[in-house]
Amino acid sequence: MEARTGRKRKTRSHHHSVYVVYLRDPKGDGKAGYYVGMTGLSPEERFENHKRGYKSAAVVTRCGERLVPRLYQHLNPMPYARAVEMEAALAESLRKRGYLVYGGH
Repeated sequence: MEARTGRKRKTRSHHHSVYVVYLRDPKGDGKAGYYVGMTGLSPEERFENHKRGYKSAAVVTRCGERLVPRLYQHLNPMPYARAVEMEAALAESLRKRGYLVYGGH
């Protein structure tokens, strides 16, 4: 913790994030879904890369509408190993609630 401001320092090893994208009708059946991923970028930068087609998941490029920060913001940032675990756990949690989920390897 930084003495002067009382804020936590973001260490270099804690710069990974998980993120969730709302997908509009990915299967063409009128139902929405989610894409869960992890990144060393900000979730906003990563979403923009998906939408531009750069290192993207095709389903996000095609159907991604917006980020859903309320599902992930409280978790970030974290170390890489934790982000790998959290990506899978977050995807599984959404699947257990009955949502169609892509990603979350």
